[in-house]
Amino acid sequence: MKNLNLILGAITVFTFFGCSSDFLDSQPTEVVTNSKIAEIVKIKPEALNAILSGIYTTMYTPGMGGTTSHDDFGQKGFDIYTDMLCSDMVLAGTNYGYYTAIVRYQSTVNFTDTNNYKPWRYYYRVIFSANQIIEAFGGNDIVPDNEEGKHIMGQAKALRAYAYFYLAQLFQKEYNADELILPIYTDTKAPNQPKSAASKVYDLIIKDLTDSISLLETYNRDNKSSINKPVAQGLLAYAYGAQGNYAKVRDITSDIIAQNQFPLTTESQLVAKLDATGKLANPESGFNNVNTPSWMWGVDLTTATDLDLISWWGQIDYYTYSYAYAGDPKTMDSGLQSKITSTDIRKGQFNSTGRPLGKFFDTNRVPGGQRIITTDYVYMRIEEMYLLNAEAKAMLGDDLGAKTILKQLFAIRKVDPAYLDALSGVALQKEIYLQTRIEFWGEGKSYLAMKRNKATTTRGANHLFMAGESFQYNDPRLTFVIPQAEVLNNLVL
Repeated sequence: MKNLNLILGAITVFTFFGCSSDFLDSQPTEVVTNSKIAEIVKIKPEALNAILSGIYTTMYTPGMGGTTSHDDFGQKGFDIYTDMLCSDMVLAGTNYGYYTAIVRYQSTVNFTDTNNYKPWRYYYRVIFSANQIIEAFGGNDIVPDNEEGKHIMGQAKALRAYAYFYLAQLFQKEYNADELILPIYTDTKAPNQPKSAASKVYDLIIKDLTDSISLLETYNRDNKSSINKPVAQGLLAYAYGAQGNYAKVRDITSDIIAQNQFPLTTESQLVAKLDATGKLANPESGFNNVNTPSWMWGVDLTTATDLDLISWWGQIDYYTYSYAYAGDPKTMDSGLQSKITSTDIRKGQFNSTGRPLGKFFDTNRVPGGQRIITTDYVYMRIEEMYLLNAEAKAMLGDDLGAKTILKQLFAIRKVDPAYLDALSGVALQKEIYLQTRIEFWGEGKSYLAMKRNKATTTRGANHLFMAGESFQYNDPRLTFVIPQAEVLNNLVL
């Protein structure tokens, strides 16, 4: 038992430091070999939870993109990148320099810029760790013979699919099945791989998520940081949507909604309400609590997590002591903000300059007050499934079905739905896309919607750079390029 405990401890260390300077190195030199991990799994399958927990921790830990930059902090960092690339998020101050190269579209055309390296390093780090777990069970085609093993394997496959999905979105301008886009790694032993066709990448994503949904059928998670069946289904809907397979999107999202596990976000949760003294009257608002019933996937951040300046909250929230407070505010595009109707309660999520003071905030609402982050991260919520469902139905010609779903959201948001009745076809599709952009501002979903809808965005007057200019979804400047480090280290790319 002593030896087993020592090895389990080493697994935890390996989880955090398991990627060397060559982030696709298939022969790491750390203390625990894959064969040792496989031996442990035969005795104690749940030991793999250490690696699994490490992957989830990677999603919010600073520096997981391989740098010390204060915009490098996991998934939510790249949510900011993508909201800026599609121009819905404005960098309204440049005192500290973070994101300037992103909003000026300089990073995405320069393979030496580290902003290309960060997402590449981060997502392949997730893939490497997921492959460790899958290998420990015996490989990609193995179905563990006990429930806990199935649940661990299911999460590992979903995480690998999640990482490949985002890589495909970030590094391919638009879905083209034949285009060579990414190296595929399904184990930790493979040498450097050449780029595979997008069809092969998506085949892996869909296979992994389909397997995951089956493996997670009986999984009852104890916290929302873990991927369960509905989350895996949500990721699968996004993958099919990226390919334009809207029949699959409709069916999957309809099933998630029908499961009725996640109620819609309430009016009181959507926007801050202040009393006559300016005090917050509804502490359930602020998009800061993973226990919000509509959140499908998120993470509970506590003082033990030890996040501060380098965090999504630090970059977005005026009530957190960091960059948004100190001089680099992030605001809503003025053109988008002007399209929020007067009765829509989401109008109150933003002040007159577009700052999200009524949407994202530390509940104490003291300017620069939160130092150690205890406000939580949201990765997926049920409204995504509703709007994906409406989008799919509209794309498939089911205008009535799309409007019915949209009206459910409008009822809570106090939007008069009468104007929807006159919309059909392309006009309705554009309206759903607009509502997606309004609903998920700051949550990293608008970039995915822009690519699905093959949209053109026009920057509002409040952008510091290229205000008034328009950009198509497949403009090369809106997509990252494979970074210099990978080009130099992977000679078969």
